[in-house]
Amino acid sequence: MAKVSAVEKNKRRRKTVANDAAKRAALKATIMNQSLSIEERFKATLKLAELPRDGSKTRIRNRCEVTGRPRAFYRKLRMSRIALRELGNTGKVPGIVKSSW
Repeated sequence: MAKVSAVEKNKRRRKTVANDAAKRAALKATIMNQSLSIEERFKATLKLAELPRDGSKTRIRNRCEVTGRPRAFYRKLRMSRIALRELGNTGKVPGIVKSSW
């Protein structure tokens, strides 16, 4: 059995989140609706718990699109600081100039 990389797991999680987003939102709205009976809200809670864990948006990890590195991630550029520096040094990122003093 081949080991699945963390990058592939994260891609699979993104797909699961996209598929389950509507279901999760509907169940959460039902749970928070105070006008419903406690039994209906509890049933919705159980249904939410039955959904796959990877369908939750909080399970997605921000990863560098170049290297897959999970730490030191710049959201705006969608890459890690190391990849940004390497691409900046080679002049592949517009507007970034290496400076030294």
